[in-house]
Amino acid sequence: MDQSTRNITLKERPTSESRPTGRFFGLRMKFVVLFSLILIITCSSLSWYFIESRRHAMTDSLEELGTILLTNTVRNEHFRIAGIVLEDRVTLDQFVQSLMAIDHIVYVIITTADGRILDQQSKRTQKPSNRSLQPAPQPVYPNDRISESLLQAPLTTPLMTQLIFSSEQTLTPQDESSDWLLPFLLREETLYDFAMPVLRGSVTETAMPQLSVEVEENRVPLPMKHSPVVGLVRIGITDAQAKKALLEVVHNVSLLTILIITAGLFSALLLTSRITTPLRILANSARQLAKGNDPPAALLASTHDEVGELTDMFNVMTQSLHDRNQAITMNIKTIRRQVIHLTTVHQASTAIASANMLDMDLLLDSVLQLLVENLGFSRMAVLLNHPERNATSFAKIIGVPKELAEAACRFDIPIVSGTVGADIVTERKPLLIHDIESVAHRMYQPTLELMRRCGVQSFVAVPLQSHGKVLGYVGGDRGLQRCTQDDLDILLTIAGHVAAAIDNAKAYSDLAELTQHLEERIEQRTDELSRANTQLQEHDRHRTTFLSVVSHELRTPMTAIRSFAENMLDGVTGPLTELQYTYLTRIQHNVARLGRIIVQLLDWSRLDTESVQLRLEEVCIHQIATITADSLQMVAGEKAVTLTVASAESLPPVQGDRDKLEQILWNLIGNAIKFTPAGGRVTVECCVSPQGFVQTCIADSGCGIEPSHLPNIFEEFSRVPSAMPTSQGAQLGLCITKTLVTLHRGQIWAESQPAVGSRFYFTLPLAGSQDEQS
Repeated sequence: MDQSTRNITLKERPTSESRPTGRFFGLRMKFVVLFSLILIITCSSLSWYFIESRRHAMTDSLEELGTILLTNTVRNEHFRIAGIVLEDRVTLDQFVQSLMAIDHIVYVIITTADGRILDQQSKRTQKPSNRSLQPAPQPVYPNDRISESLLQAPLTTPLMTQLIFSSEQTLTPQDESSDWLLPFLLREETLYDFAMPVLRGSVTETAMPQLSVEVEENRVPLPMKHSPVVGLVRIGITDAQAKKALLEVVHNVSLLTILIITAGLFSALLLTSRITTPLRILANSARQLAKGNDPPAALLASTHDEVGELTDMFNVMTQSLHDRNQAITMNIKTIRRQVIHLTTVHQASTAIASANMLDMDLLLDSVLQLLVENLGFSRMAVLLNHPERNATSFAKIIGVPKELAEAACRFDIPIVSGTVGADIVTERKPLLIHDIESVAHRMYQPTLELMRRCGVQSFVAVPLQSHGKVLGYVGGDRGLQRCTQDDLDILLTIAGHVAAAIDNAKAYSDLAELTQHLEERIEQRTDELSRANTQLQEHDRHRTTFLSVVSHELRTPMTAIRSFAENMLDGVTGPLTELQYTYLTRIQHNVARLGRIIVQLLDWSRLDTESVQLRLEEVCIHQIATITADSLQMVAGEKAVTLTVASAESLPPVQGDRDKLEQILWNLIGNAIKFTPAGGRVTVECCVSPQGFVQTCIADSGCGIEPSHLPNIFEEFSRVPSAMPTSQGAQLGLCITKTLVTLHRGQIWAESQPAVGSRFYFTLPLAGSQDEQS
């Protein structure tokens, strides 16, 4: 890496000088502080535990002393009988003096069962205050609340209470919530008050359980004939001497702890110095190395531990960095050259991609110009592959005289195994030829002569591949300068883009040819379809004319036949035999059937060929159904079929064509009458459905329809079989009815059971809802 690159790198990367060193809070200081905290916490905890254990031992010793002294005194028969019961002063003085002779005892109090003091002595006196009128100091005794409670309680063990001197120079119970402060904060002198009642001899074995002072103060004594308590003895024991000894222990332990901590800190400082000094030397060397200076001399390892191993590895790393720096410096020029080449290739590829040229000649000329200008070639050529001829030809050459370029484009180069062209096209190998004469025997002679005339000495050539096919190859040379591997690599990089551009141009050319061919085919097909449409329209017109003529021609003889048959049935021609009457009745029935078929054919023809226009208005479907049913009452009466229209109150109007609605109802009611045998019933009902439609139902008790045929009954010429074939027509009525209902934006469906009857439903939208839908 050269000096300029190194300076740029150092500017972009923060150095050790730009960062605060934090020397005071370095590794040595952090280690010493951590070790100090651990040492201080450990030593302090051990010292506290030792002193607290001694304090508890002192307290237990005092409690044991008070318990033994008080128990022995109270249970002494001589003291109980002579001292308490007989109130012998000499005996009391002897016991009191013997107790007061003990150093730890501060006071002794002996009282009777009624609270009268028999004897008391105290080593503590209360100093009079400035405002006090007492002439001399008064002895200090505890209050009598404990005495009063114990005189009624036959306890067999002493009751201990801790007392301290208050600000009024009186003894008050001690608050034990601050015991955790000991032993480091020694409090003032504490007095342990031991109190125990003197019991009668007869109740010693049946003593009551020990009760707390608070419970005894609130308890109402039970009335007894003879109290078991004859007196009370209280002694006070001080812990002043024990605390003095404990204070001395605290002093000695504190000195020992400080000495241990100091020795530990000194040892930690020495140990960290042994570790941090080599690390500081390594840091200074690394700082010099980061500044870009020459690598420092090899450091000597002062120890054989991990620090020494780190020093050796630092020396190895320094040497490796030096060697790598030299390697980078040697390769940086190559990298820069490659970056320049890749940038050039990218620019050429971008130009090719953005050119969007689909003309082959213009595309090749632009591509080769870009390659010559950006890649530094002197001459370049593109040869296209022709698999059908098993040859290649020059498509474009630049950098040569015009006459040579025109001559080269006039001949094909055959692809023969073992030649240079076969290696590129067939084997798909990129070639780097350092000397053209070395491959002269493998080249096509006209091509070799052309390259010699142009002065080509060395060239590179790479195949142009796209979608697995070799479209040709591109080659170039640098004149008198020999081509290198870098030229081949660059050309390989750009060859894919050139191949894609050529493939797109060829694809566009093929697409343009295909488009022209398709346009011709489409025009031809359009003419054929136009002629076919004209013929279909002519056929449809002929069909309509045929239906009109046939219906007109059929109606004329049908009218005559019906008239003659009716006259004969009316007796115009004279009396008729039964057989003649039967034949004429059948003739009349079939003529009526044929008339209905002709009407249905005409209606179907009009629906199929014309755009039916609806004259919409607000109408009442119930009213139309009533009018239609009245018109068919005569037909129903002839068949002895009962036809009724159910009443419908407050039925909203629908938007529909009155004539078309009458035709719908005429077809449905007429079918119901037609397929209902004599004695049957046809009912018409209208109601409002929840979806905003008016629903009409035509129900009959006729022959019914098979369930398998229900989906086909609304199709034209459905051929649905019927149980009454004599009443079946052309089967166009339901198809016409469905078409008219659909035009009104309604729906129609049927429900039927054979031999039970059928129910036909159709719906029509309300007037307001149809306006919203439209």
